[in-house]
Amino acid sequence: MTAAAPTPRTLRILMAKPGLDGHDRGVKVIARALRDAGMEVIYTGLHQTPEMIAATAVQEDVDAVGLSIMSGAHNTLCPAVIAELEKRDAGDIAVFVGGIIPDADFDRLRAAGVTGIFTPGTPLDAIIEWVRDNVRRKA
Repeated sequence: MTAAAPTPRTLRILMAKPGLDGHDRGVKVIARALRDAGMEVIYTGLHQTPEMIAATAVQEDVDAVGLSIMSGAHNTLCPAVIAELEKRDAGDIAVFVGGIIPDADFDRLRAAGVTGIFTPGTPLDAIIEWVRDNVRRKA
C-alpha cells in the first residue's frame, strides 16, 4: 500500500487594518473575495498595531499579510509591520497593501519589502490572481 500524496495546504491570508484608520469596508470586501476564491482568511479588525499584526501573523501561521490603509500612513505602517515580522523570524511572510497610495510612494514601499500594492478601483479578480501568483504556501 502506498501513501497518498499530501494535499497542498490552503493559502492562509491575514487581513489587517493598522493604525487609527476606521474605514473597513474595503478590507472586508477583499477578505470575502479571497475567502470565496478558496483561501483561508483571518481578519484582525480595526486599530491594530504593527506588533499586534505581526504577532497574529506568526500565531496563525499565515502565508501573507494584507494591509488596508486609507489614512495616508502607509509609508510608516508598512515598514513597521515588516520590521515586526522580521523580529519574529517571519520575514518570509509576504506583505501586500491596499488603499489610498500615491504612485510616487510605490518604489519606497517596494524597497521596504511590500510585494503588492493595490489602489481603489483594482478589480477583485486582479487581487485574487496576484495572491495566487505571488504568495507561496508554507511547507
